[in-house]
Amino acid sequence: SLYKDYREMFAREKPDLVHLNTPPNIRLEVLEAAESAGVSAVIMEKPLAIQGEDYLAIKEFCQGSKVKVAINHQLHFHPRRFELQKIVEDGNLGEMRFITAGCGMNLAFQGTHTLQAIGAFHPKGKPQRVFGQISGAGSETHRVDVCGTFPTMVVGNLEDTPQKHFAPGCAQAIIDFDDGVQALLQSGEIAPKVGREAINTHKYVTVYGSKGHVRWTMWSWEVLVDGKSQGGTHEYWDEDILGQARMTEAMLDWIGDDRAVHPLCFDRAHLDFNIILAIYMSGLQNRMVDLPVEPELNLINKMRAALS
Repeated sequence: SLYKDYREMFAREKPDLVHLNTPPNIRLEVLEAAESAGVSAVIMEKPLAIQGEDYLAIKEFCQGSKVKVAINHQLHFHPRRFELQKIVEDGNLGEMRFITAGCGMNLAFQGTHTLQAIGAFHPKGKPQRVFGQISGAGSETHRVDVCGTFPTMVVGNLEDTPQKHFAPGCAQAIIDFDDGVQALLQSGEIAPKVGREAINTHKYVTVYGSKGHVRWTMWSWEVLVDGKSQGGTHEYWDEDILGQARMTEAMLDWIGDDRAVHPLCFDRAHLDFNIILAIYMSGLQNRMVDLPVEPELNLINKMRAALS
C-alpha cells in the first residue's frame, strides 16, 4: 500500500522495523511518531544530524526511548569490506599504525560513512582529539552514480537544497586515538579520486600495520601481508544489495534478542557524528579539539559566515 501520511502507515501496518530515509531536518519527528506507534526499531539514513542542536535532540530521544535505532552505514556489511575487517580484527596486519579514509562528497553526504569505516577497522580505539580544516560554502553540480544511471545533482554544501545535507564542501582532519594510532580523514575535493567519474564513487579506507595493509574502495580491494599481495575488483551495486540485506537482518536479530546489539546502533554511531562536529569547531577555531566534544550551537551559520 502507498501512504501520504507516515503516521497513518504506522497505525495501520504496525511495522516492527522502519527504514527512515527523509532529509535530516524531519527525522526526529518521525522517530517520535514511530515510538508512539509502538515500532520496535528504526534504521535511519545518515547523517543522523546536521549540527549540534539536532544532534543533541536526537541523542536525548534515542537514549531515553525503547525504539532501537541504527544508522544506515550499510558498507559495514558489504561482503568484501567485511572480509577485510575480519583480516584486521584477526591481527593479520600486526601492530596497527595508521588509517586513511576519504570520500568525494561532503561530510554530511558521505563523511559519516568514512568515519564509520575508520571505526569498523579499529573498533577498540577510542578517539581522543581531532584537528580539522574546512572550506567551501557554495553549491556544486556533479554527476552521481545511482545504480548505473548518472543523473546530475546539485550538492548544496552550506547553501540550501531539498536534501538539507549542510556541510563544508571540503574537509580534512587528523584523529588521534588513545592507543597511538592516527587516522586521516579527507572529504570533498581534497580526497583522492579512487572511483569512477561520478562524485559519489570515491569512498575508500586503507589500514596500515607492521606486517602490511588492507585497502577497500567502492570498486576494488587489496591485501598485502608479509610481502604477499592479492586483490581484485567488485561492482559496488552488487555488493550494496547484499550489504543492505545483511544490515537489515542484523536489525531483525536485535529486535528478537536484546543481546544481539546492532554494530551500527545509535550508541556507537553518535560518537562518529560527534567527531564531525568537532572537525567543524576545530576548523572555525584553528585549534585541536578534545573528544568527545560538547558541540557549539549554530555551527552551520558560523561556517557560512566564515567560509562564504
